[in-house]
Amino acid sequence: MPTPLSRIPTRALVTALLVAAFGAQAVAALRPHVPLLLASTLVSLAMEGVLYRWQRGMLSVFAKSHADITVRHVLRDLLLVVGLLRLGEQQRETLYAPAVAGLLAFYALHCAIQALSVLVRRIRTLPVITRNIDASALRLSPAPPQLLRRPGDRLLVFGLPATAGLLTTAAIDDPRCAALGIALSLGLGLLGLYDLLVRLLPSRRPVTEQEALNWLDAWLAEYRPTVGLYFSGGAASAYQANMWLEPLAQLEGRPLIVLRERFMVQKLAPTDIPVLCLPKVSTLMRLEQSSLQVLIHPSNSGKTSQVLRIPTLKHTFVNHGESDKLSSCNPYAKAYDEVWVAGPAARERYALAEVGVEDKDVVEIGRPQLDAVQPYEGPSDGEWTTVLYAPTWEGWDGNPGNTSVIEAGENVVRALLADPGVRLLYKPHPLTGSVDPRAGAADLRIRELIRAANRERSAQRPGDSAALASLTEELDRLTTTDVRASADQVERMLLQGAPEPGRAEAVARATAAWEEAYWASLPPGEHQVVTAARPTLYACFNVADLLISDVSSVISDFLASGKPYAVANTSGLAEDVFRKAFPTVRAGTVLTPDAAGMPELLDAVRHPEKDELVEARAELKRHLLGPDEPTSQERFNTAVQALCAAAQEHRTRMEERLAAELPPDIPDQRRSVTPQQPARPA
Repeated sequence: MPTPLSRIPTRALVTALLVAAFGAQAVAALRPHVPLLLASTLVSLAMEGVLYRWQRGMLSVFAKSHADITVRHVLRDLLLVVGLLRLGEQQRETLYAPAVAGLLAFYALHCAIQALSVLVRRIRTLPVITRNIDASALRLSPAPPQLLRRPGDRLLVFGLPATAGLLTTAAIDDPRCAALGIALSLGLGLLGLYDLLVRLLPSRRPVTEQEALNWLDAWLAEYRPTVGLYFSGGAASAYQANMWLEPLAQLEGRPLIVLRERFMVQKLAPTDIPVLCLPKVSTLMRLEQSSLQVLIHPSNSGKTSQVLRIPTLKHTFVNHGESDKLSSCNPYAKAYDEVWVAGPAARERYALAEVGVEDKDVVEIGRPQLDAVQPYEGPSDGEWTTVLYAPTWEGWDGNPGNTSVIEAGENVVRALLADPGVRLLYKPHPLTGSVDPRAGAADLRIRELIRAANRERSAQRPGDSAALASLTEELDRLTTTDVRASADQVERMLLQGAPEPGRAEAVARATAAWEEAYWASLPPGEHQVVTAARPTLYACFNVADLLISDVSSVISDFLASGKPYAVANTSGLAEDVFRKAFPTVRAGTVLTPDAAGMPELLDAVRHPEKDELVEARAELKRHLLGPDEPTSQERFNTAVQALCAAAQEHRTRMEERLAAELPPDIPDQRRSVTPQQPARPA
């Protein structure tokens, strides 16, 4: 992918050619000069195609300069008409007056289509977006063709016959060609106008906003959710919610996912849990009258404060991973009713941070996601020692100790690749390079080192690639919905309705089979750069013999396996200070930025009798993640049920207080703050 700097000459060239083409077209129209008129018009059309195909970012620049596609298209056709009028000596104004009138009608039609397109889009923008819910009662329907929703693309396509007709007329001096081209453009415009008008019929449009809100209230009353996951954030932060989907699905009661950004509905990983996206605060407040009791928050955001205003709900913060970083003790956590952490280490961390979180509000639940991480059973029996290098990203604060990619990444990878018995799995953080370009550049260099090493270690792939392809197809079928790229939110709601019974179990079986087939399909000893959604980080844990990472939640999670790990120290601190500052490091090997000591580390991994940190890892695991029994999922469920009970008790007290304060003959909606609660599933 070209860098922004490399795109600048291309953009400048396209802009210069487009401006030159319009200048040449103006000169050719005024002289007049037919060959130059034809050539310059064709060049300008070609540059429009380049803009819309490869340089769409330039479109906003032209629009800000008041030279958008409509202005350019009108100017291009106007210059063609001027050229036609100046050709010959006879009176040509009368001859081409119908063509000019037709062009004016076409542009008026274009404006009408755009107005209708905006109206249709507004009508199809519902106050609630759903997934895994049967919302057919909202009169959902497929979206209009994408061409009708993009004014620039539409004008280029619909106006092309008119421009082509004018060009042909300029070349052969036959007005009928212009008339035919303009007629075709008008016909296309009328067809587009008809398509949009039909969608405004009462039977074809979705329900009104109030009807949608009434449907939402009815659905909440029927489904009767008890616990929800609340999430708001940017597109790259979806992983923070995704890691809690499976534990949420295994809870007792009726789980629900509440989102705030419309785009996030499609960013969520495959799940059967009902999803509600409530962009407006007024819509969000309707949860107050529902049976929902607890909201689980995996992250803090600007919109978190909005849902905290609902008095009938209890809120808990579970974070999206724990580490020794200060970000794991955000003062915002004191806004929640409870803070759920993995083990005693996090409880101590909040006490030392003094951010206002009281110890009585901290609940240890372990890490439910880690129940799938397989325990350590000794070094691999195979030929290769699998090392997972999973550095974190650079963070927002510019601390050089956040990520090892910049200062140590290449040294670590070179040291690993130098060992002929190592198979490297490199899994960078998805946000690597998003803040510091140096991290992105180092990441690219690391990938090139791995590609070069693989070229020297060429091996034949096993013969079961067909099995992997078949399992991939099956897993994709189970976890994705066949949706047009041009589908809008309403169409996606129609296609992503209630899931088929048993789909979650089928996905779990297909995922396990896919992971087994994936690792079996790789050539022996081939290094891997893992950036796709599959295999997951935890799947990489299960095949790795050693983890190398930074101070991050990856270390805490990897401790569930009991396997050896190392931490790259790029903080500038001495090793003893580094270990004291970051307790998660104390049971691992500390690597300096030059990756010295890598041979000794690998030797200890291959010969467990040389591993002096076995007991330290076991003790640290209990300190960070809590006991093995009961399981994290069981502790998570217990905490949810306890907080639900607290929420129900709070509602009951509030209802009794309101009943005592208000005379019985005065109606007040606040009397019904306690909805009928669902029976707990067996």
